Amino acid sequence: MVDMSLNIKNPRVHDLARQAAARTGRSQTSVIELALRQLLDGLPTEDVASGRTRVDAILADLDLHLGRHDLTLLDHDDLYDDAGLPT
Repeated sequence: MVDMSLNIKNPRVHDLARQAAARTGRSQTSVIELALRQLLDGLPTEDVASGRTRVDAILADLDLHLGRHDLTLLDHDDLYDDAGLPT
């Protein structure tokens, strides 16, 4: 069973919930749910950990398929002068 308790001890959050409920005619729970849904809808669906896992897999694949001689192709030193400025 999921724990259904949520105890918010921030007076500002309580005030915002009351204001939103009064202005919309909804319950405080309903306006908090709506706000959280809108927040989540604006965020990417992929979490950070799975994104990092994907990046790690791509990098591992590059390491596997790039030979040591191919790594010289990734060198960009010739694009900059001795002062580090673009040539």
